[in-house]
Amino acid sequence: MLTFHTLRWIDESLELLDQRLLPVHCEYSRFHSAEAVAGAIRELIVRGAPAIGCAAAYGIAVEARRLREQSAAQFAAGLQQAFDLLGASRPTAVNLRWALDRMRSQLAGSAATDNSACADALLAAAHDIADEDVRINRTMGTHGAALLPDVCCVMTHCNAGALATAGHGTALGIIRSAASAGKKVEVIANETRPFLQGARLTAWELQQDGIPVTLIADSAAGYLMGRRNIDAVIVGADRVAANGDVANKIGTYMMAVLARRHGIPFYVACPLSTIDIDTPDGSAIPIEERDAGEVAGYGSLRWAPAGIRIANPVFDVTPAELVTALVTERGVLNSPSPSGIHELLYSR
Repeated sequence: MLTFHTLRWIDESLELLDQRLLPVHCEYSRFHSAEAVAGAIRELIVRGAPAIGCAAAYGIAVEARRLREQSAAQFAAGLQQAFDLLGASRPTAVNLRWALDRMRSQLAGSAATDNSACADALLAAAHDIADEDVRINRTMGTHGAALLPDVCCVMTHCNAGALATAGHGTALGIIRSAASAGKKVEVIANETRPFLQGARLTAWELQQDGIPVTLIADSAAGYLMGRRNIDAVIVGADRVAANGDVANKIGTYMMAVLARRHGIPFYVACPLSTIDIDTPDGSAIPIEERDAGEVAGYGSLRWAPAGIRIANPVFDVTPAELVTALVTERGVLNSPSPSGIHELLYSR
């Protein structure tokens, strides 16, 4: 049982667990406008592709409730601005666009109603997106758990757990499902420089669940792959291109190369909403670059010399040929390819 909520709707407003403060403080912040939610997404109060999508959907819902006493024209204009603000908040994660498209469809379907009824319909749609995310994660967890031995050691990178979703998680959802099925799972969590999502978030999540976890520096991954019996590397995804290339947290490509060198399966847990059929391959995925200060230090501590030039790409792209399988709510796609992805999306 999870002891926290990544996001929740309370008293006509959205509450987000402030992930910048974990694991030291578990605190929720409340948001009453789309502009505030967009800021929370940009500032990493909420992060992880599915969670960003859910938060954006609720951002539209809170804005609709904030504007419902305005004229119909002001209501429509305000919501259009909200869609623009939220859509620009993070460029790489495709779930953000997917969730906003769902909300646009709901808005179009409610256009003939008054502002209050439309706002209620948008809130119901946001609830549906969040509830659906948890159901999908649990289904993916079942599919992925079947890939793991009864006693296994799994390496993870970044955080693709309940904190990155509306609940249960994608990569960590597989681990949770395996543990719930009675499998003995041990996890090696990469710290995930530079923002330390593995150290701060994944280690904390697994500790809350009582799942054995060992935290390592990213640079120790290859050594441990060569010295320990690691059964799988499991990661999440922020976007999967039509050919199976995977954009995920920086360092994922390195883990995939190391996994291939050591003969370890490399699994990507991704809901279908993460697959962007309009992006032909990984070279077309925009890669966000964040503030140099995240590399120069952490919090108030600085270790890099003043004035040094810094590059801080947040994501990288793992070629499809290095991905053993995509784990989705519709099952496991081995050796992802354009034809396999097309069949996965459209043949059922």
